[in-house]
Amino acid sequence: MRARSLPFVFVLLAAAVLCVSCFRMKVQLGVPSGEPLKEYAIEGKERGKVLVIPVSGFLSDKPRKVFSGSRASAVQEVVSRLRRAEKDNEVKAVLFEINSPGGSITASDILYREISDFKEKTGAKIVAVLMDVAASGGYYMALPADLIIAHPTTVTGSIGVLLVTPKVSGLMDKLGLAVEVSKSGSEKDIGSPFRPSTAEEQRIFQGLTDEMGKRFLDLVERHRKVGPENLRKIASARIYLADEALRLGLVDSVGYVKDGLREAKRLASLPEGARVVVYRHEKYPEDNLYNSAVDAGSGTPLPLVDINLPDIFSPLEPGFYYLWLPGTGRN
Repeated sequence: MRARSLPFVFVLLAAAVLCVSCFRMKVQLGVPSGEPLKEYAIEGKERGKVLVIPVSGFLSDKPRKVFSGSRASAVQEVVSRLRRAEKDNEVKAVLFEINSPGGSITASDILYREISDFKEKTGAKIVAVLMDVAASGGYYMALPADLIIAHPTTVTGSIGVLLVTPKVSGLMDKLGLAVEVSKSGSEKDIGSPFRPSTAEEQRIFQGLTDEMGKRFLDLVERHRKVGPENLRKIASARIYLADEALRLGLVDSVGYVKDGLREAKRLASLPEGARVVVYRHEKYPEDNLYNSAVDAGSGTPLPLVDINLPDIFSPLEPGFYYLWLPGTGRN
């Protein structure tokens, strides 16, 4: 009986493997992630280069978690490409394809600063093309660009700060649990998840949130020169579709990635046939402008099976975020 049951077990195993595709898992065998970045041309043959850098998902300076192991953070992926481009005098323009709802305040600000510094050091032109969602920190990092183009279906805006302070005190009361805390100052445990915030703590948090929100708005005013009336509208932190973002001055035009590429060449005085390049750890067949893939660069092998769930599904740690995250607020 046991011998006859073996084929049935194999059938079950085969069915399990086939079900992997139902969850859109990505099976990778023997692909090293410690390889250095290499340049691949996706079009053009003439002198001068436009570097394309895709940026997607949650913006963080922490490694991204995968099914097993980790991948390079969004900050590391962008900065490593900018560092390489600094060494190549033929890179005259960089085209960012941004598809991100934002992320941590620090990661967003690091990307903003690194792009600004790269632009100042090299004199290269920067074009940002906003894809599905380029909101909050995803928009913040685009501010140094010489030109911002929104895809016709882009959701952008959310110019503001989100403070996340999880609370479990209600659940603890129901379970009859408590936590005793000794502290050296009255505000030492501010934001504790084990008790409700006091009115004074709420005032302090709101002050910090307002201050960091003002920093964001000040940068928008400096880079975009939207005017007082539009700035007041933008300060509500609401999201906008491309046409409304254009009317408010958040973007320069509405178009497509190819429009962004054409504008990058124009701004950098490059010929139409200039090379369009990407930096990747591995070569992709039939590579083109719409390949938003980036490779793991953490120095560890990629996992056998990578579910590749967006980082946004992971619980947010307590802290301040330039992030559009529907459903986190309260009325």
